[in-house]
Amino acid sequence: MTNSDTRETGPEAAFDLTEWTTCGGCAAKWGAGPLDTLLATLAQRPTDGALLVGLDAFDDAAVLALGNDLALVSTTDFFPPMVADPADYGAIAAANACSDVFAMGGRVVLALNIAAFPEDLPHHVIDAIVSSAAAVVAEAGGVVAGGHTIRSAEPIFGLAVQGLVSPDRILTKRAARPGQAVVLSKPLGTGIVLQGGAEDARRATVDVMRTLNRDASLALQALGTVVGAVTDVTGYGLFGHGWEVAERSGVALVLDAGALPLYPGALDTAARGVRTGGDRRNRDHLAGRVESSATPAREAIAFDPQTSGGLLATVDAAAVPDLAAAGFVPIGEVVGGPARVLLR
Repeated sequence: MTNSDTRETGPEAAFDLTEWTTCGGCAAKWGAGPLDTLLATLAQRPTDGALLVGLDAFDDAAVLALGNDLALVSTTDFFPPMVADPADYGAIAAANACSDVFAMGGRVVLALNIAAFPEDLPHHVIDAIVSSAAAVVAEAGGVVAGGHTIRSAEPIFGLAVQGLVSPDRILTKRAARPGQAVVLSKPLGTGIVLQGGAEDARRATVDVMRTLNRDASLALQALGTVVGAVTDVTGYGLFGHGWEVAERSGVALVLDAGALPLYPGALDTAARGVRTGGDRRNRDHLAGRVESSATPAREAIAFDPQTSGGLLATVDAAAVPDLAAAGFVPIGEVVGGPARVLLR
Protein backbone atom coordinates (compact mmCIF):
# COMPACT_ATOMS: atom_id res chain seq x y z
CA MET A 1 0.00 0.00 0.00
CA THR A 2 1.18 3.54 -0.56
CA ASN A 3 2.29 5.46 2.47
CA SER A 4 -0.21 8.20 1.60
CA ASP A 5 -3.41 6.19 2.23
CA THR A 6 -6.39 8.51 1.63
CA ARG A 7 -9.07 5.81 1.75
CA GLU A 8 -12.43 7.18 2.90
CA THR A 9 -13.95 6.32 6.25
CA GLY A 10 -17.40 6.88 7.71
CA PRO A 11 -20.73 6.90 5.84
CA GLU A 12 -19.19 7.96 2.52
CA ALA A 13 -17.00 4.84 2.45
CA ALA A 14 -20.00 2.74 1.37
CA PHE A 15 -20.10 4.40 -2.07
CA ASP A 16 -19.56 1.79 -4.81
CA LEU A 17 -17.97 3.09 -8.02
CA THR A 18 -18.42 -0.23 -9.82
CA GLU A 19 -22.17 0.44 -9.93
CA TRP A 20 -21.45 3.33 -12.29
CA THR A 21 -19.60 1.39 -14.98
CA THR A 22 -19.90 -1.62 -17.30
CA CYS A 23 -16.22 -2.66 -17.36
CA GLY A 24 -13.19 -1.55 -15.46
CA GLY A 25 -9.43 -1.39 -15.16
CA CYS A 26 -7.07 -2.50 -17.89
CA ALA A 27 -9.62 -5.12 -18.96
CA ALA A 28 -11.32 -2.16 -20.67
CA LYS A 29 -8.39 -1.78 -23.08
CA TRP A 30 -8.80 -2.32 -26.78
CA GLY A 31 -7.88 -5.83 -27.81
CA ALA A 32 -4.22 -6.23 -28.79
CA GLY A 33 -5.12 -7.28 -32.36
CA PRO A 34 -7.04 -4.11 -33.35
CA LEU A 35 -4.51 -1.97 -31.51
CA ASP A 36 -1.59 -3.54 -33.41
CA THR A 37 -3.32 -2.70 -36.70
CA LEU A 38 -3.84 0.93 -35.67
CA LEU A 39 -0.29 1.37 -34.41
CA ALA A 40 1.16 -0.19 -37.56
CA THR A 41 -0.58 2.53 -39.59
CA LEU A 42 0.54 5.34 -37.30
CA ALA A 43 4.14 4.06 -37.21
CA GLN A 44 4.46 4.61 -40.98
CA ARG A 45 4.33 8.36 -40.48
CA PRO A 46 7.60 10.37 -40.35
CA THR A 47 8.99 10.90 -36.84
CA ASP A 48 11.29 13.42 -35.20
CA GLY A 49 14.95 12.36 -35.21
CA ALA A 50 15.06 13.05 -31.47
CA LEU A 51 12.41 10.38 -30.84
CA LEU A 52 14.35 7.53 -29.24
CA VAL A 53 11.33 5.27 -28.60
CA GLY A 54 8.07 5.73 -30.48
CA LEU A 55 5.46 3.81 -32.43
CA ASP A 56 8.01 1.88 -34.47
CA ALA A 57 8.41 -1.17 -32.21
CA PHE A 58 6.37 0.73 -29.62
CA ASP A 59 7.18 0.25 -25.96
CA ASP A 60 5.60 1.15 -22.61
CA ALA A 61 6.18 4.88 -23.14
CA ALA A 62 7.56 7.30 -25.71
CA VAL A 63 11.06 8.67 -25.14
CA LEU A 64 12.30 11.95 -26.65
CA ALA A 65 15.90 13.15 -26.41
CA LEU A 66 16.24 16.57 -24.76
CA GLY A 67 20.01 16.63 -25.20
CA ASN A 68 22.96 14.28 -25.01
CA ASP A 69 22.41 13.42 -21.35
CA LEU A 70 18.67 13.70 -20.78
CA ALA A 71 15.48 12.35 -22.34
CA LEU A 72 11.76 12.82 -21.68
CA VAL A 73 9.60 9.76 -20.96
CA SER A 74 5.94 10.36 -21.80
CA THR A 75 2.93 8.11 -21.26
CA THR A 76 -0.80 8.17 -20.55
CA ASP A 77 -3.18 5.63 -19.03
CA PHE A 78 -6.84 5.81 -17.97
CA PHE A 79 -9.73 3.43 -17.43
CA PRO A 80 -13.15 3.00 -15.76
CA PRO A 81 -13.33 1.88 -12.11
CA MET A 82 -12.57 -1.75 -11.22
CA VAL A 83 -12.94 -1.24 -7.47
CA ALA A 84 -15.72 0.17 -5.33
CA ASP A 85 -13.78 2.68 -3.23
CA PRO A 86 -13.00 6.05 -4.90
CA ALA A 87 -9.68 6.51 -3.10
CA ASP A 88 -8.56 3.02 -4.13
CA TYR A 89 -9.54 3.82 -7.71
CA GLY A 90 -7.52 7.04 -7.79
CA ALA A 91 -4.46 5.42 -6.19
CA ILE A 92 -4.53 2.43 -8.54
CA ALA A 93 -4.97 4.64 -11.59
CA ALA A 94 -1.97 6.74 -10.58
CA ALA A 95 0.25 3.76 -9.75
CA ASN A 96 -0.70 2.17 -13.06
CA ALA A 97 0.07 5.31 -15.09
CA CYS A 98 3.40 5.93 -13.34
CA SER A 99 4.37 2.31 -13.97
CA ASP A 100 5.11 2.95 -17.65
CA VAL A 101 7.78 5.50 -16.73
CA PHE A 102 9.33 3.08 -14.23
CA ALA A 103 9.27 0.28 -16.82
CA MET A 104 11.40 2.48 -19.09
CA GLY A 105 13.94 3.13 -16.33
CA GLY A 106 12.78 6.71 -15.75
CA ARG A 107 11.81 8.84 -12.77
CA VAL A 108 8.42 10.52 -12.51
CA VAL A 109 8.41 14.35 -12.46
CA LEU A 110 5.00 15.58 -13.67
CA ALA A 111 1.45 14.31 -14.20
CA LEU A 112 -1.80 15.69 -15.59
CA ASN A 113 -5.22 14.30 -14.69
CA ILE A 114 -7.40 12.84 -17.43
CA ALA A 115 -10.97 12.71 -16.12
CA ALA A 116 -14.43 11.99 -17.51
CA PHE A 117 -17.14 12.01 -14.83
CA PRO A 118 -20.94 11.92 -14.78
CA GLU A 119 -22.28 15.31 -13.78
CA ASP A 120 -24.24 13.72 -10.93
CA LEU A 121 -21.23 11.88 -9.47
CA PRO A 122 -20.98 13.19 -5.88
CA HIS A 123 -18.30 15.81 -5.35
CA HIS A 124 -16.77 13.99 -2.40
CA VAL A 125 -16.24 10.95 -4.66
CA ILE A 126 -14.39 12.99 -7.27
CA ASP A 127 -12.31 14.65 -4.57
CA ALA A 128 -11.33 11.26 -3.15
CA ILE A 129 -10.27 10.01 -6.59
CA VAL A 130 -8.08 12.96 -7.53
CA SER A 131 -6.65 13.49 -4.03
CA SER A 132 -5.63 9.86 -3.73
CA ALA A 133 -4.04 9.94 -7.20
CA ALA A 134 -2.10 13.11 -6.35
CA ALA A 135 -0.75 11.49 -3.18
CA VAL A 136 0.55 8.51 -5.16
CA VAL A 137 2.15 10.74 -7.80
CA ALA A 138 3.86 12.68 -5.00
CA GLU A 139 5.13 9.40 -3.55
CA ALA A 140 6.46 8.57 -7.03
CA GLY A 141 8.50 11.78 -6.94
CA GLY A 142 6.29 13.94 -9.13
CA VAL A 143 3.50 16.50 -8.91
CA VAL A 144 0.03 16.74 -10.46
CA ALA A 145 -0.03 20.11 -12.19
CA GLY A 146 -3.45 20.18 -13.84
CA GLY A 147 -5.41 18.15 -16.33
CA HIS A 148 -8.68 18.08 -18.25
CA THR A 149 -12.19 16.96 -17.31
CA ILE A 150 -15.22 16.25 -19.50
CA ARG A 151 -18.74 14.93 -18.92
CA SER A 152 -19.27 11.20 -19.39
CA ALA A 153 -22.02 8.67 -18.73
CA GLU A 154 -19.47 6.51 -16.89
CA PRO A 155 -16.53 7.61 -14.74
CA ILE A 156 -13.11 7.34 -16.39
CA PHE A 157 -9.90 8.50 -14.77
CA GLY A 158 -6.17 8.32 -15.34
CA LEU A 159 -3.11 10.46 -15.87
CA ALA A 160 -0.62 11.61 -18.47
CA VAL A 161 2.76 11.16 -16.79
CA GLN A 162 6.11 12.66 -17.75
CA GLY A 163 9.44 11.38 -16.54
CA LEU A 164 13.14 11.77 -17.17
CA VAL A 165 15.77 9.18 -18.06
CA SER A 166 19.35 9.08 -19.26
CA PRO A 167 19.36 8.15 -22.97
CA ASP A 168 21.92 5.41 -22.37
CA ARG A 169 19.92 3.89 -19.48
CA ILE A 170 16.55 3.36 -21.19
CA LEU A 171 14.92 0.00 -20.43
CA THR A 172 12.91 -1.56 -23.28
CA LYS A 173 11.04 -4.73 -24.20
CA ARG A 174 13.50 -5.76 -26.90
CA ALA A 175 16.70 -6.68 -25.04
CA ALA A 176 16.04 -10.18 -23.64
CA ARG A 177 18.96 -12.58 -24.13
CA PRO A 178 19.03 -16.41 -24.14
CA GLY A 179 20.26 -17.76 -20.81
CA GLN A 180 18.69 -14.97 -18.76
CA ALA A 181 16.16 -15.54 -15.98
CA VAL A 182 12.63 -14.14 -16.20
CA VAL A 183 11.48 -12.33 -13.04
CA LEU A 184 8.23 -10.67 -11.96
CA SER A 185 7.77 -8.11 -9.16
CA LYS A 186 4.05 -8.43 -8.27
CA PRO A 187 1.59 -11.31 -8.02
CA LEU A 188 -0.89 -12.18 -10.78
CA GLY A 189 -4.65 -12.45 -10.82
CA THR A 190 -6.05 -8.93 -10.34
CA GLY A 191 -8.84 -9.32 -12.87
CA ILE A 192 -9.98 -12.73 -11.66
CA VAL A 193 -9.82 -11.85 -7.95
CA LEU A 194 -11.65 -8.53 -8.33
CA GLN A 195 -14.24 -10.23 -10.52
CA GLY A 196 -15.09 -13.12 -8.22
CA GLY A 197 -12.77 -13.43 -5.23
CA ALA A 198 -13.70 -13.23 -1.56
CA GLU A 199 -13.71 -9.84 0.14
CA ASP A 200 -10.45 -10.43 2.05
CA ALA A 201 -8.73 -11.57 -1.16
CA ARG A 202 -9.96 -8.49 -3.02
CA ARG A 203 -8.71 -6.23 -0.21
CA ALA A 204 -5.26 -7.83 -0.22
CA THR A 205 -5.10 -7.50 -4.01
CA VAL A 206 -6.12 -3.84 -3.99
CA ASP A 207 -3.47 -3.02 -1.40
CA VAL A 208 -0.74 -4.29 -3.74
CA MET A 209 -2.31 -2.65 -6.79
CA ARG A 210 -2.00 0.70 -4.99
CA THR A 211 1.75 0.13 -4.64
CA LEU A 212 4.16 1.85 -7.03
CA ASN A 213 6.68 -0.02 -9.18
CA ARG A 214 9.34 2.56 -8.29
CA ASP A 215 11.39 0.35 -5.96
CA ALA A 216 11.28 -2.51 -8.47
CA SER A 217 12.51 -0.18 -11.21
CA LEU A 218 15.30 1.23 -9.05
CA ALA A 219 16.45 -2.31 -8.21
CA LEU A 220 16.70 -3.12 -11.91
CA GLN A 221 18.45 0.14 -12.72
CA ALA A 222 21.06 -0.61 -10.04
CA LEU A 223 22.03 -3.82 -11.85
CA GLY A 224 23.15 -2.04 -15.02
CA THR A 225 23.89 -4.13 -18.09
CA VAL A 226 22.89 -7.48 -16.60
CA VAL A 227 19.28 -6.41 -17.19
CA GLY A 228 17.80 -7.35 -20.54
CA ALA A 229 14.17 -6.56 -21.37
CA VAL A 230 11.70 -4.84 -19.05
CA THR A 231 7.96 -4.17 -19.30
CA ASP A 232 5.00 -3.96 -16.96
CA VAL A 233 2.19 -6.51 -16.94
CA THR A 234 -1.17 -4.85 -17.54
CA GLY A 235 -4.19 -5.45 -19.75
CA TYR A 236 -2.74 -8.09 -22.05
CA GLY A 237 -1.78 -10.30 -19.12
CA LEU A 238 1.43 -12.17 -18.44
CA PHE A 239 1.13 -14.04 -21.72
CA GLY A 240 0.50 -10.92 -23.77
CA HIS A 241 3.28 -8.80 -22.34
CA GLY A 242 5.59 -11.81 -22.27
CA TRP A 243 4.88 -12.25 -25.98
CA GLU A 244 5.83 -8.62 -26.64
CA VAL A 245 9.22 -9.25 -25.00
CA ALA A 246 9.69 -12.50 -26.91
CA GLU A 247 8.68 -11.07 -30.29
CA ARG A 248 10.74 -7.88 -30.03
CA SER A 249 13.79 -9.74 -28.69
CA GLY A 250 13.57 -12.73 -31.05
CA VAL A 251 13.59 -15.22 -28.16
CA ALA A 252 11.30 -17.63 -26.33
CA LEU A 253 10.20 -17.27 -22.72
CA VAL A 254 9.77 -20.57 -20.87
CA LEU A 255 7.68 -19.95 -17.75
CA ASP A 256 7.21 -22.25 -14.75
CA ALA A 257 3.49 -22.38 -13.90
CA GLY A 258 4.21 -23.44 -10.33
CA ALA A 259 6.57 -20.51 -9.78
CA LEU A 260 4.09 -17.77 -10.75
CA PRO A 261 3.34 -15.52 -7.75
CA LEU A 262 -0.44 -15.34 -7.23
CA TYR A 263 -2.75 -13.09 -5.27
CA PRO A 264 -4.62 -14.76 -2.40
CA GLY A 265 -7.60 -16.66 -3.75
CA ALA A 266 -6.59 -16.25 -7.40
CA LEU A 267 -6.07 -19.94 -8.12
CA ASP A 268 -9.27 -21.08 -6.42
CA THR A 269 -11.29 -18.33 -8.09
CA ALA A 270 -9.85 -19.20 -11.51
CA ALA A 271 -10.59 -22.89 -10.89
CA ARG A 272 -14.24 -21.94 -10.35
CA GLY A 273 -14.30 -20.57 -13.89
CA VAL A 274 -14.25 -16.85 -13.09
CA ARG A 275 -12.97 -14.84 -16.06
CA THR A 276 -13.06 -11.19 -17.21
CA GLY A 277 -14.08 -9.92 -20.63
CA GLY A 278 -10.42 -9.37 -21.50
CA ASP A 279 -9.64 -13.08 -21.16
CA ARG A 280 -11.17 -14.01 -24.52
CA ARG A 281 -9.61 -11.04 -26.33
CA ASN A 282 -6.19 -11.98 -25.01
CA ARG A 283 -6.62 -15.62 -26.01
CA ASP A 284 -7.74 -14.69 -29.52
CA HIS A 285 -4.78 -12.35 -30.06
CA LEU A 286 -2.21 -14.83 -28.76
CA ALA A 287 -3.45 -17.90 -30.63
CA GLY A 288 -0.38 -19.66 -32.06
CA ARG A 289 1.99 -17.45 -30.06
CA VAL A 290 1.77 -19.12 -26.65
CA GLU A 291 1.79 -22.75 -25.57
CA SER A 292 0.62 -24.13 -22.24
CA SER A 293 0.68 -27.50 -20.55
CA ALA A 294 -0.41 -25.97 -17.22
CA THR A 295 -3.75 -26.55 -15.54
CA PRO A 296 -6.67 -24.50 -16.94
CA ALA A 297 -6.72 -22.34 -13.80
CA ARG A 298 -3.03 -21.40 -13.97
CA GLU A 299 -3.31 -20.86 -17.71
CA ALA A 300 -6.26 -18.53 -17.14
CA ILE A 301 -4.20 -16.49 -14.68
CA ALA A 302 -1.51 -16.07 -17.35
CA PHE A 303 -4.17 -14.71 -19.76
CA ASP A 304 -5.86 -12.59 -17.08
CA PRO A 305 -5.78 -8.80 -17.71
CA GLN A 306 -3.83 -7.11 -14.94
CA THR A 307 -4.30 -3.58 -13.63
CA SER A 308 -1.30 -1.97 -11.92
CA GLY A 309 0.66 -5.19 -12.37
CA GLY A 310 4.32 -5.74 -11.65
CA LEU A 311 7.46 -5.33 -13.73
CA LEU A 312 8.40 -8.30 -15.91
CA ALA A 313 12.13 -8.42 -16.63
CA THR A 314 14.89 -10.62 -17.92
CA VAL A 315 18.20 -10.54 -16.03
CA ASP A 316 21.38 -12.55 -15.88
CA ALA A 317 20.71 -15.51 -13.60
CA ALA A 318 23.40 -14.53 -11.10
CA ALA A 319 21.58 -11.25 -10.42
CA VAL A 320 18.26 -12.82 -9.35
CA PRO A 321 19.07 -12.83 -5.59
CA ASP A 322 19.82 -9.10 -5.75
CA LEU A 323 16.21 -8.43 -6.76
CA ALA A 324 14.43 -10.35 -4.00
CA ALA A 325 14.18 -7.36 -1.66
CA ALA A 326 12.28 -5.44 -4.35
CA GLY A 327 9.68 -8.22 -4.60
CA PHE A 328 10.98 -9.96 -7.72
CA VAL A 329 10.35 -13.68 -8.06
CA PRO A 330 12.04 -15.88 -10.71
CA ILE A 331 9.37 -17.40 -12.94
CA GLY A 332 11.25 -18.83 -15.91
CA GLU A 333 14.09 -18.51 -18.38
CA VAL A 334 14.90 -17.07 -21.79
CA VAL A 335 15.87 -19.51 -24.57
CA GLY A 336 16.63 -19.13 -28.25
CA GLY A 337 13.85 -18.36 -30.74
CA PRO A 338 11.57 -18.61 -32.59
CA ALA A 339 9.59 -16.08 -30.59
CA ARG A 340 6.97 -17.68 -28.33
CA VAL A 341 5.90 -18.00 -24.72
CA LEU A 342 5.61 -21.42 -23.08
CA LEU A 343 3.95 -22.14 -19.74
CA ARG A 344 4.91 -25.51 -18.25
